[in-house]
Amino acid sequence: MPPSPLSPRPLSHVLRALIEVAFIIFLFYSNLLMGEFNRTNGPGKRFSVTLYDIFTIKNFSIAIIAASMGYVIFEHMRKQL
Repeated sequence: MPPSPLSPRPLSHVLRALIEVAFIIFLFYSNLLMGEFNRTNGPGKRFSVTLYDIFTIKNFSIAIIAASMGYVIFEHMRKQL
């Protein structure tokens, strides 16, 4: 029997959460990249050095925590409205 069009697929909630968290992490790293180029845009500053500066374990853990908190907060607000 085909699933009804009103019931969501079993993994749709997980996929939606992963996409939203990944988007928040993308915004976090793009903000870090822009800040790094605005702060130290001297001659000889290479893109690879900038990427090495921003892709650290500390930044990644901050991104994961912030993205998870952002997802939980927005999901809670979405259900309240």
